[in-house]
Amino acid sequence: MEDSQSEHQRMVRRHHREKKELQARIQSMKNAVPKSDRKRRKQLLLDVARLEAELEQKHQQELEKFQESFPDDSNLDSVTEDLAKMDLENQPPRLSRAQRRCERRAAIERARLERIAEAEREHLASFRHDEEEKLAAILEAKNLEMKDIPADGHCMYRAIQDQLVFSVTVESLRRRTADYLRKHVDDFLPFFSNPETGDAYSRNDFMSYCHDIMHSAAWGGQLELRALSHVLQTPIEVIQSDSPALLIGEEYTQKPLTLVYLRYSCNLGEHYNSVKPLEAGAVGGTAPRLL
Repeated sequence: MEDSQSEHQRMVRRHHREKKELQARIQSMKNAVPKSDRKRRKQLLLDVARLEAELEQKHQQELEKFQESFPDDSNLDSVTEDLAKMDLENQPPRLSRAQRRCERRAAIERARLERIAEAEREHLASFRHDEEEKLAAILEAKNLEMKDIPADGHCMYRAIQDQLVFSVTVESLRRRTADYLRKHVDDFLPFFSNPETGDAYSRNDFMSYCHDIMHSAAWGGQLELRALSHVLQTPIEVIQSDSPALLIGEEYTQKPLTLVYLRYSCNLGEHYNSVKPLEAGAVGGTAPRLL
């Protein structure tokens, strides 16, 4: 009995020491990464969450191994056995040692996943902040600022709608995009593929895709923007944070419509916003009126 208690105390003291050592190591890791180095700071968050989870799991496994080695030296078991002898109503059944181990392991795993998820959320928030800062600088050089568009699946079409100098519905833009793609299927089909598998679309798949453009909130991308530039006979400029601006429909001479592409701003995925002048004034250039 005394030997097992001494062993338990040594293990508890060692666990406490290892936790302090890990915290010192984490602090040293943090000090080694400059706060200005956002990329390394992001990775640091994930590394810290992994190290803490690994140590907690190691300690839990050692505790369980100790309890298995000294099954008759558990105060918790003694208390549980005494309670079991009492005639209490509406009490849940006593859990076995194996069930308690499973519950502890499940709790540790939940805590580990939550720490990793929190680190990833901070990681994403940092990416989002960086992206917004870069875009703000790019737009300021053009005397523009971002104009928020709802993230409802129609954002690309709503951003185009916002840039036009005449009234048009999102439904009309979607319908005209789908109609143009159907009429020029041979021009666009080679560039369409399944986003999950990478397999090329068949002609029937392409027609089904066009149907979804008209009748759902399917997201739009570069090929839909190219179709819209032909429909509107107007260039479309897409400003991005980490790449040069993309100009679609450069064969047209109208003033481009300007969209902002964001990779990290929306929890659901990629997103398009519109722009507006930093000072009051008209937005967008002259464009042909839709019939």
